[in-house]
Amino acid sequence: MRINLTSVFVDDQDKALRFYTEILGFVKKTEFPVGEHRWLTVVSPEEPDGVELVLEPDEHPATRPFKEALVADGMPFTSFAVADVHAEFDRLKGLGVTFTQEPLSMGPMTTAVLDDTCGNLIQIASM
Repeated sequence: MRINLTSVFVDDQDKALRFYTEILGFVKKTEFPVGEHRWLTVVSPEEPDGVELVLEPDEHPATRPFKEALVADGMPFTSFAVADVHAEFDRLKGLGVTFTQEPLSMGPMTTAVLDDTCGNLIQIASM
């Protein structure tokens, strides 16, 4: 058994695709229509056959209150691994990304938390 897909709920699939590809650096893997939306996934360019991130519309009635509660509490929805949090923080800040937590060292791990512009806080982390 292995993890194949994981999702992040987004308020706008087009905006999310731009942010996750043009800013974060993922690449689009799959896109096809599903009703009024699309099945839309991105992957790491380092692992094109790895875990796919579904950019899933947040239209289920429970989704938006859930996302809002996480953001209000400052909790990231998910975490992405990076080689160097400080370098990635600097790169993303230079692209205009808003961070709610600057790089923070916690023993062997360093994290930072960014706003994905689609209603989520996302953690970046390195060991």
